[in-house]
Amino acid sequence: MTLREKAAQLVGVWVGASAEGGEVAPHQHDMEQPPDLDTLLPYGLGQLTRPFGTAPVDPALGALSLQRTQRRIAAANRFGIPALAHEECLAGFAAWGATAYPVPLSWGATFNPELVRTMAAAIGRDLRAVGVHQGLAPVLDVVRDARWGRVEETIGEDPYLVGTVATAYVQGLESAGIVATLKHFAGYSASRAGRNLAPVSMGPRERADVILAPFEMAVREGRPRSVMHAYTDTDGLPSAADEALLTGLLRDTWGFTGTLVADYFGIAFLKTLHGVAEYWSDAAALALASGVDVELPTVQTFGQPLLDAVGAGAVPEALIDRALRRVLVQKAQLGLLDADWDPVPAALAGTDPGEPEALRGLVDLDRPANRALAAELAEQAVVLLRNDGLLPLRGPARIALIGPNADEPTAVLGCYSFPVHVGAQHPRTPAGIELPTLRQALEAEFAGSQLRTVRGVTVDGEDTGGIAEAVRAARRADVVVLALGDRAGLFGRGTSGEGCDAASLELPGSQRKLLEEVLDAGTPVVVTLLAGRPYALGRAVTEAAAVVQCFFPGEEGTRALAGVLSGRVEPTGRLPVSVPAHPGVQPSTYLAARLAQAGEVSSTDPTPAYGFGHGLGYTEFTWAGLTVEVAETGTDGEFRLAFELRNAGARAGTEVVQLYLHDPVASVVQPVQRLVGYRRIPLDAGAACRVVLALPADLASFTGRDGHRIVEPGALELRIAASSTDARLTVPLRLTGPVRPFDHTRRLHPAVTVQDLPPTPTP
Repeated sequence: MTLREKAAQLVGVWVGASAEGGEVAPHQHDMEQPPDLDTLLPYGLGQLTRPFGTAPVDPALGALSLQRTQRRIAAANRFGIPALAHEECLAGFAAWGATAYPVPLSWGATFNPELVRTMAAAIGRDLRAVGVHQGLAPVLDVVRDARWGRVEETIGEDPYLVGTVATAYVQGLESAGIVATLKHFAGYSASRAGRNLAPVSMGPRERADVILAPFEMAVREGRPRSVMHAYTDTDGLPSAADEALLTGLLRDTWGFTGTLVADYFGIAFLKTLHGVAEYWSDAAALALASGVDVELPTVQTFGQPLLDAVGAGAVPEALIDRALRRVLVQKAQLGLLDADWDPVPAALAGTDPGEPEALRGLVDLDRPANRALAAELAEQAVVLLRNDGLLPLRGPARIALIGPNADEPTAVLGCYSFPVHVGAQHPRTPAGIELPTLRQALEAEFAGSQLRTVRGVTVDGEDTGGIAEAVRAARRADVVVLALGDRAGLFGRGTSGEGCDAASLELPGSQRKLLEEVLDAGTPVVVTLLAGRPYALGRAVTEAAAVVQCFFPGEEGTRALAGVLSGRVEPTGRLPVSVPAHPGVQPSTYLAARLAQAGEVSSTDPTPAYGFGHGLGYTEFTWAGLTVEVAETGTDGEFRLAFELRNAGARAGTEVVQLYLHDPVASVVQPVQRLVGYRRIPLDAGAACRVVLALPADLASFTGRDGHRIVEPGALELRIAASSTDARLTVPLRLTGPVRPFDHTRRLHPAVTVQDLPPTPTP
């Protein structure tokens, strides 16, 4: 291959599929001018960027458009190499008419990696069926400041929860033959003041033990074939130019062998935003040397600037060869280099490409099975924060549904769902999927009740003129369902989403005023939230009859919420992020050291209203019968214990057993507690089980003073808990022997075994 042919495999071109089934066209965006395909394609092309995710297009015609384009690409270069097509798939395939699943923060709320794995496999099958090869998900950023706009895209504030759920997503996507992409590597979520792309200030231990831990788990256990670098710089070093991170740690230490792709325009940002490169060629050289293999979304620095740098001797051609080898190996794995490669995707097999209109409607990306899976995820993600006994509602005669999200179809969607991310730019195009509003869901769920709907205020507006009508409706009702929360958007066009950062965790706009005046009306109030981040809920924490939290639960989300309110659905979700008691205490998460807790040394109190892992149900569980087989072991040993869990209520339910480790004395400051394991355990009414735990000493490891991971001898405390603020059983433990060094091959999980016990006899 010539140098130009090699470099051509290291770039993408942002395109949009033809709505008529013709070839794709370069996407016109505000970052740069689109390239000329006739000039590029004779040398080959590495990737096609978002052919389905750029504009609304019928999925079958989009697949035909991609098919024809791939045939053109392969025919245009002398090696016959097609492009790799990638798409966003954060909460489902980001294409018109595709299922909108709950956002990742809802995945975290399920505490159910197995269900997330099933969802990801379904997403992967849809991607593969229409000719897509790579999905730009999951996000493994750990929440450090809930003001950050992209909290909705994360799985939560704990690295173990993030790691286990994200790994399951990777396994599901890869099982369908789709290249999973871990992002954003690394530190993006720790930006100062929660501002998008802001610099990151953190030490090496926080980076290793909090930020990098989920990536390490996913690389080891999920075996993803791609990683995307973060936009941010940490202590002045941009991730895209961090060779120690992208090559030294990711590849040389963890053994990652796939491709490393740029976040969109991330290489150019080395020049335009970070100021560490004077010329485009300098940016290309920095990224390539650091380990970035592919420039996305479109060719810029890896085009002529990189060729010029090689010609001038500033960049060794061997670096291009290194990246090229990774790209071609991946294309070979995908079958793109096979002699019998065929661009016809599975969804169009046996169809006539000469009759495009006959294909319209042929491909269904929102099948009943998808919707059923979206519903199951949404139901398991609903978190009941507070209940004074009002829920489940028992057929109230008059319901007042009040609030900005009462009758808004897109209130259940995050910023990377197609209807929000792309559809907002095409207001005359229908959403392509059914999006029942909360009003519609409640009308169906409570068919015998009279429902009156009043918006009161908008999500982020300051006009309070509608509150008086809302209060009148509240006073005339038997119960109020107050629908608060966010509007997803991009770069300031929403209250949650990329570039929609918050100055504080106060409810947006005039929602707090609406909340308080409706509470004052005297009617029992059920506060519901359809949101992308947690908010301080003020008086609702103590005065609302119930509080129900949903994190953008997807297309089936309002039905799931209505089902929880009626009791048709048992609430089993748990908080993946803490809900603050006060709006101005960020950055703060449960994963904090002693001096980050409330105390006499500071006048601010970061204690949450509802802590990480919290969630109520409609039944009660008892935790008893603790037996400890091994409470003292060596730093290379294992603790063993067991307890009994019983559903003491009158209906079936699910408890989420959470294991927290407390290290009272260590050579470096440790968080007061950290999650080291969990298990969802469903039990019928009266049923019981024995939960047997085996915890390797490896789980107590942390990054020591010298930057290496160790386990130290000494006392520990295991908290077997219903949440980070509700320990049910506490077990003192002790490690003995020498300080033991660890590497990335350490054990990452406890063994949790559930054994059935005889049920409680019924009278």
